[in-house]
Amino acid sequence: MNRTNTLRHWLSLGFNFVEDAVYVGLGLLLAGVASALLIAEIIYFVQYLVNGQLSENIVMLLDRILLIIIFVEVLYTVQVSFRQHVLRPGPFLVVGLIAVTRRILVVTAELPKMAREDHAIFQNAMIELGLLTVLIVALVISLHFLRPDDPDSAAQEQSNRSSGRRPTDSRLR
Repeated sequence: MNRTNTLRHWLSLGFNFVEDAVYVGLGLLLAGVASALLIAEIIYFVQYLVNGQLSENIVMLLDRILLIIIFVEVLYTVQVSFRQHVLRPGPFLVVGLIAVTRRILVVTAELPKMAREDHAIFQNAMIELGLLTVLIVALVISLHFLRPDDPDSAAQEQSNRSSGRRPTDSRLR
């Protein structure tokens, strides 16, 4: 091996190490934030239940639960990137889908209040809901093209996740 190839090899190893270190740090931060949010959410749930305020806070609880799911999905994406050194678009699309659903739930829950207070704000919320609906359709179509139609292959992908193997179908990469 000549000098240039040796230098490239060592630089490549160095960059891989830095990339792995960053992914581990991000994973730890995401896991910590998700865990803290989950604990806080359990505490809020118990408080609302004991105080009889669960029904009026259910949308807020659902909003924060979906936020926790977003963090977990991003953590999964970091884990896949760490293991395979590949950035896959599927988990990002799932995160986007959860985020859009989360926003739709919040806006929908606030619609009656907006309708009473200001007609212009209500109209803007309706436009936002329309755009969010279009965004959901686009995300679902994108996911459909990235993931196979066969339900057994979804089970195979889960099996591959557990064993750390890469999927064999090129559409899953």
